Amino acid sequence: MNILIIKLGALGDIIISTSIIKKIINHHLKDTIYLLTTPNFKDLFNNFKKVNVVSFDRRGLKNFINTISWIRKKKFNRIYDLQSNDRTSLYCALSNANYCAGNHPRFPYSFHPEEKYRGQCHSFERLNQIIVSAGISPAKPKPSLPATADAVSKVDKWIKKHGLEAGNFIIIHAGSSKKHLSKRWPYFVELAATLSKNIKIVWIGGNDDIELNQHLSEFNGINATNEFNVLCLAELGRKAKFAITNDSAPMHILSCSAIPIYALFGPTNPKRTHALGQHERVISVPSNFPPDDSKFTPGEIFKIKLSDVLEKIKRENLIK
Repeated sequence: MNILIIKLGALGDIIISTSIIKKIINHHLKDTIYLLTTPNFKDLFNNFKKVNVVSFDRRGLKNFINTISWIRKKKFNRIYDLQSNDRTSLYCALSNANYCAGNHPRFPYSFHPEEKYRGQCHSFERLNQIIVSAGISPAKPKPSLPATADAVSKVDKWIKKHGLEAGNFIIIHAGSSKKHLSKRWPYFVELAATLSKNIKIVWIGGNDDIELNQHLSEFNGINATNEFNVLCLAELGRKAKFAITNDSAPMHILSCSAIPIYALFGPTNPKRTHALGQHERVISVPSNFPPDDSKFTPGEIFKIKLSDVLEKIKRENLIK
């Protein structure tokens, strides 16, 4: 059989779906499997085995028609739509596949999660129930971005260049998209002043974090803004002792590194977006979480105290 898995983005969602994608692959080892994504994310799957990764740009009518044409030519027997938006629903509807599994209880999906898994749960659970509805046993919440030889080499050289050793530094992502400045906790200078007495600090981030990390690194730590792509950051995480982040893409990337991640949440609901396997390490404003998740109200992240963060880390004996 020909099998198609669809996952176009975004970065955090792709990382959350990695163990589910591997579960589908393992279920169909005797079949020919394709993974459809977008060019920005194709390289993330370089070390995934038993799957052919194909990418099409989502922008423009011509690319849409080319994608549909490719899908129809492959004559897929089954499609697992882990995106389940209007675009990918059309891919499925026009595919001529024998059956499609997706997130919604309507055409073109023959299999879909129960109502309780749509909306008020973590996105991993919702995606997991797509494959469960299609007869595949559930995946475990263990995201994975296997390191390439190039990523390992680049990270090892960077660590040596900056006088670091595995386990003697921590990673902090203090930033966020400039569209979501309310996600930024304002006390990272004070936190770094305390932590740097016992361990070295590496500040990570992208273009939106340039000014912030420049400011923070003037007090303590190494400014590593824009130093690492996704696979290299996951590899850097494997060498770190632990990480501290806001709710951000780096939080999800570092969840592939098998280290403790202390994530600070204010305006967003950690129940739906926390880093997989790290729920107990979430630090948030507790008054924001009513029994009915639909009544969640955004909180002000500055209400999280410095002592809240330090105490959380101390419980695991990672700092004195």
